[in-house]
Amino acid sequence: MAEEVFSEFRQQIEEMTLVPSGGGVFEVDLDGKRIFSKKQLNRHAEEKEIPKLIHDEIG
Repeated sequence: MAEEVFSEFRQQIEEMTLVPSGGGVFEVDLDGKRIFSKKQLNRHAEEKEIPKLIHDEIG
């Protein structure tokens, strides 16, 4: 997933941090805003969903 995001937004990413966790938690924050939460949605991200959410946020 991180590789997919990095390759899609390589020119726009200044910093990217991966934080390991347990318990099946998977969350994506962009500039302090949560744009995806597996726990909240009770499902895994679909293919290409995270890059689309990022694109929607940054325009």
